Amino acid sequence: MTFKQLEALFWIVQAGGFSQAAARLHTTQSAISKRVHELEEMFETPLFDRTQRSAKLTAKGEEMFLVAKRLLEQRDVAIEQFQRPEVLVRRIRIGVTELTAMTWLPRLVSAIQAHYPKVIIEPDVDVSLALRDKLFADDVDLMIVPQVFEDQRLVVKRVGVVENVWMCKPGLVKAGRNLRMQDLANHRLLTQDDRSGTGQLYNRWLQSIGIQPENTILSNSLVTLIALTISGMGVSYLPKNCLQQMIQAGALQVLPIKPTLPLASYAAVYRADRKSTFISAVATLAQDHCDFGTIFQTA
Repeated sequence: MTFKQLEALFWIVQAGGFSQAAARLHTTQSAISKRVHELEEMFETPLFDRTQRSAKLTAKGEEMFLVAKRLLEQRDVAIEQFQRPEVLVRRIRIGVTELTAMTWLPRLVSAIQAHYPKVIIEPDVDVSLALRDKLFADDVDLMIVPQVFEDQRLVVKRVGVVENVWMCKPGLVKAGRNLRMQDLANHRLLTQDDRSGTGQLYNRWLQSIGIQPENTILSNSLVTLIALTISGMGVSYLPKNCLQQMIQAGALQVLPIKPTLPLASYAAVYRADRKSTFISAVATLAQDHCDFGTIFQTA
C-alpha cells in the first residue's frame, strides 16, 4: 500500500470524484483509477459502489477512507516536524480578500518565500463567504478575512484591525462638526452585501443603531467601491489609512460621522481538523506581517 494510492482514495472523496481528484493531485483520471484498482485488488474488496453514478464508497471503502485520512495526516505531520523549513516541498493555497491583496499580501508572500523557499504559494482572492466555503471544500488551506465567522471547526488567529470611515467625493456631502448617520439618509450608500465579511460586520452594525438604508448600490469589489466613491456616485465606508494619498490629493473626503464605525478585525483562519505545523506557522507569519497602512507593500 502506497501513499499515492491512499491520496487517490482520499481526494476522490474530498473533491467529489475521480476527475476532481486527478486535478487536485496534478495527474490523470486513469492514474487515479489505477491506484484505486490496486487498493481493491490488494484487499480483494470493492471500495466504490460501481452501480452509482457518483463516487460513492462501500462500507469497506468508508473504513479505508478513515484509515487513509489518518495515515496521510500522520505523514504530513512527520514531514513538517522533521524536514528543515528551507527544504520543505509543498503547496499552500492562501485565500485573501481584496484589501489584503491590495496592501500587505506582497509582504506575506516574501516572508513565506524567505522561510520556505521551496514552497509554492497559490493565492486566491475572493469574498469572505466564498473563501470559507473553499476552506471547508479543501480548495484553500488558509484564509485571511474579517473576523466574522464563529465556528468550532476553525482555528482563528487574529492578525490585525482596519479602521474604516465614511468617505465621499469632496463636496458631495456638506460636512459639519455634528454629522450623524441620519444625515446620510438623503445620499446613496455604496455598500457590500453579506457575502463580504466587512459587509456582514457593517450591515449588522447599521441594523443595531436603527439605520436601514434604502438607496444603496451593492458591490463586493473594494476597487469598484473606491472608483464609484471618487466619481460621486455615493458615500461608502472605506479603509482610511491605505487611502491617505487619495484623501490628501483631494480625490476623497472623510466624513466625521457619529457614531464612528467599529474597527474591523482580521484573522488568519484554517481548519481545526487539519493538523499542520506548517499552516500554523504561516498564520503566525501573517500575524507578524499584517499591515493595512499602505498600498502594495514590498517590505
